[in-house]
Amino acid sequence: MMKLTLRQLEILDAVARCGSFSRASAELHLSQPAVSMQIKQLEGSLGLPLFEHMGKHIQLTEAGREALQTGRAIARELANLEHALADLQGLKGGTLTVSVASTASHFAARLMALFRQMHPDVRISLNVVNRETLLRHLTENSIDLALMGQPPQGLDLTAQPFMDNPLVVIAAPGHPLAAAQNIPLARFAEEPLVGREQGSGTRSAVEKFLAEHDLTLTAAMEMNKNEAIKQAVEAGLGLGVVSLHTVKAELATGQLCVLDVQGFPLQRQWYLVQREGKRLSPAAKAFAQFVLNEAARLTR
Repeated sequence: MMKLTLRQLEILDAVARCGSFSRASAELHLSQPAVSMQIKQLEGSLGLPLFEHMGKHIQLTEAGREALQTGRAIARELANLEHALADLQGLKGGTLTVSVASTASHFAARLMALFRQMHPDVRISLNVVNRETLLRHLTENSIDLALMGQPPQGLDLTAQPFMDNPLVVIAAPGHPLAAAQNIPLARFAEEPLVGREQGSGTRSAVEKFLAEHDLTLTAAMEMNKNEAIKQAVEAGLGLGVVSLHTVKAELATGQLCVLDVQGFPLQRQWYLVQREGKRLSPAAKAFAQFVLNEAARLTR
């Protein structure tokens, strides 16, 4: 009979995700020899190597992939057990882990604060991350819920829209197009754009929209934070496309303006996302219902 531990499976998962023993040891707050020893013991229990070395890199063997898949399935079942036990205890003392796309951080923190006022005993963990990291959190089943733009197809996710997310073109008040009306889309495409990184939801939406009109954007700079984009646009480095929700303060103070470009705003949605079939804790259920019922009203 195989003798393995949940800790060994957890360490296997970390090494596989991080791609190295050293990065996994840093994440787990263990020494590298301790991580290596646990993997060796797990390999001894299974009777097969779990990793193979390719130069300076490591990758999972077939046995390693099978063990990783099983380990993650066990982790999901343990999480379901935790939530089932939490059902018996109610909201008091419950936990909630949410990952939020960085473009949604402006209203997510407010939602969390209001939810916590209603349920002060719930322990909340909020991760503000880019789209790639958020999707990884969902794939790894390490969070309860996510707030994000349109999720991709084919990842076994359940998504519910809860609020409009209009994307607008912003410029510095002194920009030559600031006072123009009904700006042709082709004219907009000629302007340098300060935009999000490749793979972000906003970047993908703009590129898709322009491609539908046989146009491409003129990228001036790429940034992974909306705050940096707003500052760059204000400094005159180019135009930007951001969620209207993220620039209300700057519009009110006159630091930025919204351009009247044909086809904009791009109408998108914010989504509440979870793993398909995931059993939510009472705290997560309460937060999901709170978001679906109250988010649009509160952000107005």
